[in-house]
Amino acid sequence: MPPAAQEAPASRQPDSAPKDTLGCMSSHLRRDQGLRANGVDIHRKTMDMHQLHHVETEASARGVLLGISMRDGHSRRILDGHRASCHDFDKGSIYIRSFSDRYRADIRRPFDFVLLEISPASLERAIEEKEGKRVGSLAYVAGVRDEVLLNLACALTPALEHPASASMLFVDQLSVAMTSYLVETYGGAAAAAPRTNRLLSRSHEARAKEMLRSKIEGSISITEIADACGLSRSYFIHAFRETTGYTPHQWLIAQRLEHARALLTDFDMPLADVAAACGFADQSHFTRVFAQHSGAPPGIWRRRMRIGS
Repeated sequence: MPPAAQEAPASRQPDSAPKDTLGCMSSHLRRDQGLRANGVDIHRKTMDMHQLHHVETEASARGVLLGISMRDGHSRRILDGHRASCHDFDKGSIYIRSFSDRYRADIRRPFDFVLLEISPASLERAIEEKEGKRVGSLAYVAGVRDEVLLNLACALTPALEHPASASMLFVDQLSVAMTSYLVETYGGAAAAAPRTNRLLSRSHEARAKEMLRSKIEGSISITEIADACGLSRSYFIHAFRETTGYTPHQWLIAQRLEHARALLTDFDMPLADVAAACGFADQSHFTRVFAQHSGAPPGIWRRRMRIGS
């Protein structure tokens, strides 16, 4: 890689050129997808241009930004005062930075990032919920590979591609998991207390299931349920899975499908009405999920039931 001093200066766009909230020229982005889940803004941003260009954001109180590279071959030069550092990003490489610092970088090559903008309140809650000694802040890293965050980011991409049919419970569950993991892994050297088997009490299990059933379309957050049970969000997710064998989102999908199978025995009920009654975004979303879990689309499943009866 040639020294920074020998490179052409970063291209400058007119001040009036539209920029996104992270300082990129909007016209440079081939893909700019976004979701919001309980204090965390989630994006996927892709740029295919090879032209060197400059990004910049002023200091603010927006919290922390996590970026996860979804492909190989990106690099950037990060400017800090009179110093500069160069970082390469392959698939699974991450960066963590605080919005409290002014950020300037020269983008050298195309990129594809899943990004989480974690609000101060969301980060503080994750820090409060962490077992062991309190973490003061996150380490700032760039170009570090993290397979756990890559896998979680890959799980988020279908929701970013199809936000209308995305389960907000699922997105919220993943954002809590990623924020908790960040605090555990990049929050300093404090040792966490050993984990024991986590189980929900019968009353907490019943309350959580009742709340999930009452919002069968998934318009409920992990925070709402955890608060109702008086538990931390990360503890609730682990305890629910240990108790039921499912994550909250998996359990809710199972309930939707059970309800759908019961409604499908009414052979005159339109599939679109079944989909709406079971909390799916539309008939195509219902068909896709039903076929994935049942081995056949709902129409074929219903015909088999009719023949069997």
